[in-house]
Amino acid sequence: MRLAAAAYPLDPLPDWAAYEAKISAWVADAAGRGAELLVFPEYGAMELAYIDGPEAAGDLELSLSAVSGRMADALALQMRLAARFGVHILTASAPVFDQYDRPVNRAHLIGPGGLIGVQDKQIMTRFEREVWHVRAGGPLQVFETPIGRIGILICYDAEFPLLGRALAVAGAEIILAPSCADALAGYSRVRVGAMARALENQCVVVHAPTVGAAPWSPAVDDNVGAAAIYGPPDLGFPPTGVIAEGAMNAPGWVLAEIDRAAIAKVRTEGAVFNLAHWPESAACATLGPEIPPEADLP
Repeated sequence: MRLAAAAYPLDPLPDWAAYEAKISAWVADAAGRGAELLVFPEYGAMELAYIDGPEAAGDLELSLSAVSGRMADALALQMRLAARFGVHILTASAPVFDQYDRPVNRAHLIGPGGLIGVQDKQIMTRFEREVWHVRAGGPLQVFETPIGRIGILICYDAEFPLLGRALAVAGAEIILAPSCADALAGYSRVRVGAMARALENQCVVVHAPTVGAAPWSPAVDDNVGAAAIYGPPDLGFPPTGVIAEGAMNAPGWVLAEIDRAAIAKVRTEGAVFNLAHWPESAACATLGPEIPPEADLP
């Protein structure tokens, strides 16, 4: 199976036709290079706000509503593209007003036959919770698809081991980690988290970031990252754990071939059994009496 991770730049798109042309070109490019699963980044949909004008795109609150209001059309477009090219797509996540008074950060997983499901971000960053007031949404899910069992950890979620563990226990073979970071430190946190989730769960993790400057948006004005595909540094995978990785802040697709059978094999025949030995680590984490209690910690 061929995976594609997008290092995706955000553009001030003047109208819907420009957005349709951009997304269509990106999907056609990846599909033309043999990709079966295309992963777009967190908050990549924020460029939709500019269609409502620079005032809407430049206002934190107005941009939420502007993007949410166009998501039905954006989803319909990508469903048509998935059907046309016979691919699976994780859409760029977006603020979506659903049953809540504040938006969730939601990505859609679609296949050639239509919508497979949605995944909301679980844990909000400080900016999301303190400034933008984006809220946590629905629970984690594992999606059964013809190309594998897929889980999704949106950006900050990839930094928490128990979330990745929950997906792996539920059967995930591939974890998608779309991200949006405004500094090297933020990107690095997600990168390290994505690599750790691949190690711990002996699975493949696909990291797709936003890249480049978008000064017209106070929400996503600076974007740093490199697209990559990671695996466990063990049997059947590169010794570094890096299956493929693009250059920093270089827009475009990073592609790699993976074999689902290799994931199953490393889990049963690898040099280590991180996934199977997790319960032992949990048992060992019980502190002895000589360890100071956490009550003294901030």
